[in-house]
Amino acid sequence: MIFTSSIFWIFLFIVLLLYFLIPKNSQWIVLLIASYVFYLFSGYGMVTFLLFTTTISFFAGILLEKINNNSKDYLNNNKSLTREQRKEFKRIIERKKRIIIFISIMLIFSILGFLKYYNFFSLNLTTLSNKLSVNLDLPSLQILLPLGISFYTFQSVGYIIDINRGKIKADKNFPKFALFLSYFPQIVQGPISRYDQLAKQLYESHPFNYDRVKFGFQLVLWGLFKKMVIADRLAIPVNNIFNNYLEYEGFSIFVGVLFFSFQMYCDFSGGIDIARGISEVMGINLVENFQRPFFSSSIDEYWRRWHITLGSWMREYVFYPLSLSKAFTKLGRSLRKTFGNYLGKILPTLIATIITFLAVGIWHGPNWKYVAFGLYYGILISAGIFLAPVRKSTLNKLKIKTDGFSWRLLNILFVFFATTIGRYFARADGIMQAGSMLKRTFSVYNPWVFFDGSLLKLGLSRHEYSIVFISILVLLLIEIFQENGVHIRTTIAKQNLLFRWSLYLAAIFTVLIFGIYGPEYVATDFIYQGF
Repeated sequence: MIFTSSIFWIFLFIVLLLYFLIPKNSQWIVLLIASYVFYLFSGYGMVTFLLFTTTISFFAGILLEKINNNSKDYLNNNKSLTREQRKEFKRIIERKKRIIIFISIMLIFSILGFLKYYNFFSLNLTTLSNKLSVNLDLPSLQILLPLGISFYTFQSVGYIIDINRGKIKADKNFPKFALFLSYFPQIVQGPISRYDQLAKQLYESHPFNYDRVKFGFQLVLWGLFKKMVIADRLAIPVNNIFNNYLEYEGFSIFVGVLFFSFQMYCDFSGGIDIARGISEVMGINLVENFQRPFFSSSIDEYWRRWHITLGSWMREYVFYPLSLSKAFTKLGRSLRKTFGNYLGKILPTLIATIITFLAVGIWHGPNWKYVAFGLYYGILISAGIFLAPVRKSTLNKLKIKTDGFSWRLLNILFVFFATTIGRYFARADGIMQAGSMLKRTFSVYNPWVFFDGSLLKLGLSRHEYSIVFISILVLLLIEIFQENGVHIRTTIAKQNLLFRWSLYLAAIFTVLIFGIYGPEYVATDFIYQGF
């Protein structure tokens, strides 16, 4: 049940009607039922995996909290214990908690690992064994990936770890906790929410509020504009180029990758806007997942603006535990002796950064291209950290002002170019195709494709290109305002009634008229729905 399908809007109308008509203390029940009905549309068998993850997370959380509470009570009631006895007791408790965390997280990740990565490993192990003349023929399985499994898996693991750290209390109500993991607007493609940010909002009552409903549907409309007017239109030339890449070279390929940059951003952020808008209508504020990433002036900043909740999750549960672990601390001390203080201090951080982005790449999918994608960004960010002193020294020597617009613009263009190169790996069918397309892009200089009509053979007419370019200009113009602190929806709300509704109707008709439908409209999947 895709956000842009007619059946979803019928479903949403029924959900909202029930949500605001029933007693307020039962609204969470409507959301729970709606979320599981929504999920059942993806396949009856798929709900089993969601329930399994929910059950493991729920009971693991209760066990961890029980151990935490019992250990605190024991220490408070036995203050006469010596320091060594307390230390030994804490060591035993930590060992018990580590066992629970290990078993629960392994069970949860085993489902994700098998369903998402089995065929990848079986194919590569079979290929490797054949090269080594070992008779190993692992079967390939027809596996349908459950909707949103990467998102709800990370959300559940974060919940377990946060309970262990004492940041949150375990949920004692299984149906309510099931809602936290299955909440239908976010399960398609995120954002990856934290329990302390989302759960309370889901369980609270929310009376009908006109302003909130108005703002929510405005955000939904903006998401539909990005998805249906820009992303789905750009998908046509992007698919033509990537599906037939041997027929193209030079600027033709690069234009296709540029288009994909905007397609992916508008598709993903558009879906998030729809999810956040629907939630806002119901009084629930989902966290932002994008903050105008095309205005980033460094790769590190880009990843703080793009897919924010994934980056935050990886920092919190992968990067910091790695970089602050005893093993990495010991590695740092060892490296200081060998390479000196600067390298000894920085190398563990660089290694942790590369490992973290490798995990980001693998999270995206079972393909070597995603491994390359993660390594590409890990190496770029690590190189930026490593060369920061050299960069600073060079800028000082050349007396380049880094606080001016020109310098920021130059950095923004560099980051946009660097992330565009990363899109080759994100969109190509495999790492070999990505490599081939990169080679075909930079080995041929053919600027005439912009003037000889070649781009008109990619599936879009001049009229369609005009719609794309005007729409992207509107997108960038609005983001420039937002970047400068202008809250668009609040600003519109301050205008007079005639102007406001003229703008609303213009936006609605823009989506209705210029959205991509076709003679027999079939709603197009969101890109990140596949992850």
